[in-house]
Amino acid sequence: MVKHSLNITGVGYHTKRDTHTCRGSGYCTYTVFQLVGEFGDVHSPALCVLATCMIQGFCKDLNRSAVIFLLKNTKYNFRLVMSHVGVDKKGNDLNLMLMVTSCAIGGTLQYGYNLAIMNAPTIFIQNFVNETFRERWDVQLKNYQVTLVWTCIVSIYSLGGLAGALIAGPMSITFGRKKTMLLNNIFLMLSSLLALTSRAAKSFEMIIISRVLVGINAGISMNVQPMYFGESAPKHLRGAASLSSAIFTAFGVVLGQVVGLREILGSEPCWQYLLASNAIPGLIQLLTLPWFPESPRYLLIDRGDKEACINALRRLRGCEVQRSELDEILQEQAEAKGLRPSRPWELFADRNVRWQVISIITLSSAMQLCGNDSIYFYAYYVFKESGISPDMIQYITICTGTCEFTACIICNLLIERQGRKILLMGGYVLMTVWAIVFTIALCFEHKVEWMPYLSMACIFTYILSFGMGPAGVTGVLPTEIFSQTARPAAYMIAGSMMWINLFIMGMIFPFLVSELGEFCFVPFAAVCFLSALYVGLVLPETKGKTLSAIANEFHKLNYRGQDKQGLPAPQAQYQLGEVCHSTAL
Repeated sequence: MVKHSLNITGVGYHTKRDTHTCRGSGYCTYTVFQLVGEFGDVHSPALCVLATCMIQGFCKDLNRSAVIFLLKNTKYNFRLVMSHVGVDKKGNDLNLMLMVTSCAIGGTLQYGYNLAIMNAPTIFIQNFVNETFRERWDVQLKNYQVTLVWTCIVSIYSLGGLAGALIAGPMSITFGRKKTMLLNNIFLMLSSLLALTSRAAKSFEMIIISRVLVGINAGISMNVQPMYFGESAPKHLRGAASLSSAIFTAFGVVLGQVVGLREILGSEPCWQYLLASNAIPGLIQLLTLPWFPESPRYLLIDRGDKEACINALRRLRGCEVQRSELDEILQEQAEAKGLRPSRPWELFADRNVRWQVISIITLSSAMQLCGNDSIYFYAYYVFKESGISPDMIQYITICTGTCEFTACIICNLLIERQGRKILLMGGYVLMTVWAIVFTIALCFEHKVEWMPYLSMACIFTYILSFGMGPAGVTGVLPTEIFSQTARPAAYMIAGSMMWINLFIMGMIFPFLVSELGEFCFVPFAAVCFLSALYVGLVLPETKGKTLSAIANEFHKLNYRGQDKQGLPAPQAQYQLGEVCHSTAL
């Protein structure tokens, strides 16, 4: 072959009323080189027309030798009008990464952050509640009464999260994914204001209302953010982008633990500032997220705005839109044509999504019932038994949050290589093993000298196993196994189950400890084992598959044992640009 690059400068294409110039590089040059390079140096406008036509799919049925003959013997003027769909070029994922960071800082980071910051000011807020009662009604609360009020302050966060999960679906449909995340900061800012002024107002009720509002904020973020990421990312990055929600949740835990140190905001004079500090990530999101586009799938399927969808894809990919990706979205639009967004109760009655609904209910519940949050309860006790001084335990506790954060990053790197099913099942299997070992260590901690160190190791390995599987993969599934019209309702169901079970665990875990003692982790081991069994036997792998292919996998489960055949999915239609010549060839 002749080693040269062909000059295709001068070919004009029409996009959005602007005339640009196509400069010979990349895939276009490579394709032409393979076709005609061996026949010598071809330098003609007709070559450019043909190259563009072949990339766009016009010349699929032309004979190769006839094509070359045309190129060597044609000298006609031409006019080229191309569609918006570009060639398959490698884009730049920087814009997508920045969008994910901007959204998650004010999104799922808040969930982990607002869980972690409540540990440091426990004693200070309890004293504040006692002093408030004494000043108002001259009543000295007993210890169990103070504990009851404190439990209400902590647990009300879960009920706020449940409310947020229930309104997240309608908000994401009405306002879109991005605008919902921005409007969600209203709840956050009101919460921060109430928390900041509660001490001056001498009102613990303001703290309770503040926790309800920040719970609503977290509930909306936990549902809408993974949906936004999953719909905006390309197929090969869909899992990694959605998993970033779990990474920022774990980072929020670590950040909350650090900010809650006595040397920063975890002291008695500063606890109100600690509770109000969650406004800073929200402010960062308000300043940065408006610069990024809305979800392309939402723009095309829900709003029917094809031009805005293409523009959003171009901005997120950093290059021209790939035809295969747009065809996939168009196919989903064709399947959803004439359908309104589903409601949660309609999904329960729809046999077409029966096993999808069962899967998200099972896995969202297991994520809270597996005992990962409860392991933090034992952390202080185990570290103390291991000989660590009480003053140093607050620093060692940061290592537990860092451990989960590191595991989520590793999971993000592995999810597109190993797949969702292996990580999810493997995480639950390892958690089952470590729960059993932890139970044995608790039983023999006073009989064997080194058992407290084994207990401490179990805490870190349990958290690592959770972070590398269930923590990240669970939030990805509703995006991948539900269609656009059913996705908001699916996230409402998944989010509701997560918050309900979080509330239940907060209420029953003290009784599990008092009744079962060192065997309190046996129920958690059973939950992890059953979850691993369900994933292994029921849940199909979704890595690298289109949404239509995943739907076909679940179709086999939903109609197992029946002869019913699924109707072929409507084919997406896309009209390519036309090539017009001033003289007919």
